[in-house]
Amino acid sequence: MADVDGTGTEHYGFTMITVKPDDDGLSPIVFYLDRGSGVPTYLQFVHQVDYALRLGFLREGDQLPRIKDVTRTLAVNPDTVMKAYRELELRGVAAGRPGVGTFIMQVPEIAGLKQMAALQEKLTGWLGEAAAAGVDELGMKALFTAALRDFNDGGGAGRPPGRDGRDARGGGDARRGGVARGARREGGAA
Repeated sequence: MADVDGTGTEHYGFTMITVKPDDDGLSPIVFYLDRGSGVPTYLQFVHQVDYALRLGFLREGDQLPRIKDVTRTLAVNPDTVMKAYRELELRGVAAGRPGVGTFIMQVPEIAGLKQMAALQEKLTGWLGEAAAAGVDELGMKALFTAALRDFNDGGGAGRPPGRDGRDARGGGDARRGGVARGARREGGAA
């Protein structure tokens, strides 16, 4: 796969690209915006860092994009970028160094890249089946989100690490009441 800078680096199908900023500052990721997603800009940046960490694109000690680079390339307010970095600091993921930048301080345990690539291949196959069945992108997201919610609520083959049986939607204990699977809530979807 050809890279933006022409180096031909493979990205394991992930949409983040690697570009060196104008000077010596080097960040393994470049933020992008989905202005139609309805997700606040700062939260998009936080999610992109979370995804990059889980996919192995960011490691402990890596520098996040400089605030001025993000504001220049995406035309966002510097306060928005600072809010994202503060959120990452509160989570213990990153720390700012005055005059130097913001750096990754903690990386979650992740599956190996080969295992992630194999899982992505299976997911890509599922997406192909869904498309062949006439399901559009929004429908695919809805199916995946519903399946993930069911998995987190105890419907999966195994419990994800750190799950305590609480309802993934923020309610009480999913095993004791709540809305039954498949039931409609008043005024909305299940």
